[in-house]
Amino acid sequence: MPRGSSPTLRRRRLVSELRRLRETAGLTIEEVGERLECSASKISRIETGRVGVSPRDVRDMLTAYGADTATLEELVQLAREARRKAWWDEFGDIVPGRYVGYEADADSIRTYQGLMIPGLLQCEAYTRALISQVLPDASAAEIDRRVRLRKARQALLSEDDPLRLHVVIDEAALRRLVGGAGVMRVQMARLLEVGALPNVTMQVVPFSAGGHAAMDGPFVILSFPEQLDPDVVYIESTRSGVYLEQQSDVHSYAEMFERLVKSALSQRESATLITEIARTLA
Repeated sequence: MPRGSSPTLRRRRLVSELRRLRETAGLTIEEVGERLECSASKISRIETGRVGVSPRDVRDMLTAYGADTATLEELVQLAREARRKAWWDEFGDIVPGRYVGYEADADSIRTYQGLMIPGLLQCEAYTRALISQVLPDASAAEIDRRVRLRKARQALLSEDDPLRLHVVIDEAALRRLVGGAGVMRVQMARLLEVGALPNVTMQVVPFSAGGHAAMDGPFVILSFPEQLDPDVVYIESTRSGVYLEQQSDVHSYAEMFERLVKSALSQRESATLITEIARTLA
């Protein structure tokens, strides 16, 4: 699936346009509900992306907004594309499909991780050990599915048009023996291998840097190929994830990432530190 063409990004663009056109028409959500003889909450859920929207709903809404024929047909087609199935839908019970869709659509990602190795850089043994410890009740079949999903996501880094990744990792994540010394030796080798890719920038914030800009926790900034699709900040928690799309929020995290980069070691220094840590695991 070409980058930027998945149903996830199509759905985001669609609901954004529907909200913009309603506001341009000078209509409230309540007024739209009255015109379409449906509840205002349905219109609200559509505009916030909490429910899908059918091509027929889009046609009815745009007719109420007085949209021109070209706009109507364009967004009806967008609604059809947004309803298509994606490869990650089969994993919807174990991972937020919205995030995986955004990740698949992004042309670049900036991310910080403090307690563990970022998912796109994990080796299989590390992933299995991590899942087993975080989800002790997970069955062997569920762990296998999660590993398969992570491998599919990691393929983004080695496509013909690969994802550009700038990752900053806290030294604590490198020192934590997830799965034991043997697993971490393999993981250090994986970091050095992926970190050498031309589309990957990997830096480590050493303990010697002291406090830094991202002490509050991990985050991901996703950027997309089209200007119509503004950047998104994703903050993961134990039970759910938070998406920040306001320009001020995205700008704040972008500035935080830049400060973090300045606190981190260079790519070469980071590779040297990872190599030194690997030697201690021998």
